[in-house]
Amino acid sequence: MTDLDPVIHAQARLRVVATLSTLGDGDRITFPRLQELLAMTAGNLSVHLRKLEDAGYVDVSKTHRGRTPATLIRLSRRGRLAFEEYTEAIRSLLDPTSPKEQS
Repeated sequence: MTDLDPVIHAQARLRVVATLSTLGDGDRITFPRLQELLAMTAGNLSVHLRKLEDAGYVDVSKTHRGRTPATLIRLSRRGRLAFEEYTEAIRSLLDPTSPKEQS
């Protein structure tokens, strides 16, 4: 049986990573926009982003747009790879006869 990445597997973090994976390489999203898309509270989103950041799966940068502070988030290369591996593990669980699993 394939192990699922516990960092990504939590429902809220899976939603975050899946949403970030739709961005192009190097593209970033603002914290309020991500919060809006996911319908999460700021505190809840912050906790899950911290866990993903600690694992190296997301990059969070703080900057200013004019005089307004802005927090920008993107999926890191490591995060993108981890999500690809996670989705492949899910596929293999759903279809254990897939060619990758046969030896």
